[in-house]
Amino acid sequence: MPLIFDIKRFALNDGPGIRTTLFLKGCPLRCVWCHNPEGQRPEAQRLYTKKKCIGCGTCVSVCPQGALQLTPDGIRPTSEACLLCGACAEACPTTALTMSGRTWTMDELMAEVEKERQVMEESGGGVTLCGGEPLMHPDYAVQLLDELGRRRFHRAVDTTLYASPDVIRRVAQRCELFLVDLKHMDSALHRRYTGVANERILDGLRLVASLGTPYWVRIPLIEGINADEANITASARFLASLPTPPQVVNLLVYHDIGKNKHARLGTTYNPDALPMSAPSDAVQQRSLDILAAHGLAARVGG
Repeated sequence: MPLIFDIKRFALNDGPGIRTTLFLKGCPLRCVWCHNPEGQRPEAQRLYTKKKCIGCGTCVSVCPQGALQLTPDGIRPTSEACLLCGACAEACPTTALTMSGRTWTMDELMAEVEKERQVMEESGGGVTLCGGEPLMHPDYAVQLLDELGRRRFHRAVDTTLYASPDVIRRVAQRCELFLVDLKHMDSALHRRYTGVANERILDGLRLVASLGTPYWVRIPLIEGINADEANITASARFLASLPTPPQVVNLLVYHDIGKNKHARLGTTYNPDALPMSAPSDAVQQRSLDILAAHGLAARVGG
């Protein structure tokens, strides 16, 4: 069963109204700027926050595999023997060690969602499946969406659409809104920055636009990556050419929140030191103007 690595309540940028967002672990993309790197791998992972560590050694003593050691630089793995059992995280008195990813029964998950039903209904919100990439787990996503539909929640799916046409159709029949990431129009650059080419994603957008399911497009706007005039113009032309245009295009201004998460995972953020930064107000406005000139409704933010 796929793992869920976060449940975000009172979410304001994951679709209309106030929402509860469920984050599924696993993604076929490896975006350099990813702000949820703990959602990339499908298995559970251990995170370590050095500044919280008091050096008590409790985690070392409870590890059944002897896979941890206390060093002058904090807790470090001793081998590849870790079973990801979570004993160290459960024992840690300061939550310096935590586990990312756990299984939930459907009843447990729905009980969490139901806690915010009133505020979601009053705000015109609902539940959003996010990740990672929820379409990487199509059968599970369909089960979740069916149950949410039975409970009459508004359902949104935040996705790259890096999936087969059959999966996209199955999910489209079970949600009221797609939130689709569009990262770059140049396939070679898309592969460089995300690890995959973009043809499958663009085909997925063409399919969604032909199915009649409402969708928003979200462009992570990153200076040095995709905020240049040529790419935004190509994006606008493509979106305007679709059978049904997106209801709105959200420009999501770059931030480097993923850097801290990579540090906690023990991995490296932007290992090739690509020049990434938040675009200026002028660049943001230029992007909005280009999209508007192609007849597209656009705004900065989710």
